[in-house]
Amino acid sequence: MVAGVWGKKIGMTQVFADNKVVPVTVIDVSYWVVTQVKNEEQDGYVAVQVGRVKDRYAKQEFSADWIKKQNKYFSFIREVKIRKDQEQQQFTVGQKVDFHTLLNTGDHVDVTGITKGAGFAGAVRRHGFTGGRASHGSTLGKRPGSLSFMRSQGRVIKGKRLPGHMGVDTCMVKNLEVVKIYPEEHIVLVKGAVPGKSGSLVFIRRA
Repeated sequence: MVAGVWGKKIGMTQVFADNKVVPVTVIDVSYWVVTQVKNEEQDGYVAVQVGRVKDRYAKQEFSADWIKKQNKYFSFIREVKIRKDQEQQQFTVGQKVDFHTLLNTGDHVDVTGITKGAGFAGAVRRHGFTGGRASHGSTLGKRPGSLSFMRSQGRVIKGKRLPGHMGVDTCMVKNLEVVKIYPEEHIVLVKGAVPGKSGSLVFIRRA
């Protein structure tokens, strides 16, 4: 059995569950095709390589030319490891992967994605500093403050929280509930927010 599923984040909405409004993230797990099957003899590990077919070719039948021209026909190429402790599924090149069948309503999953990029950010926004007070003549503003006792030696302590590039980090949100699954549309609704902007890839595994 595969270790997880890949999907495309659509955005957030809300649905009713048990007479309560639940915020959910909509994840599209459709149009994935097996492009390569890896084994221990040739590759050193067991995994299946899958590609997400571009929208313009989604309704077409798979052809061997797709493997030769992956950049033309696939928008993403990813790998999913196959767990050795469970029964290995037989995959063939060109097979459509129905990721939604590997999840059930009520399951708890861990979702991994790449956070939104915020460019160069100051210490207040990047690390949540409160900044200086806005009264009594304070001129601190949004500056980070003292750089520690080693500043007199021309050095800064490693790991000091200072302004810098913010976002574009791999982040995992654990123990989210699968609220609903739409098999026909290959849509999965996960309770809460997941990292990444709309249109980005996320990886879902069982918690």
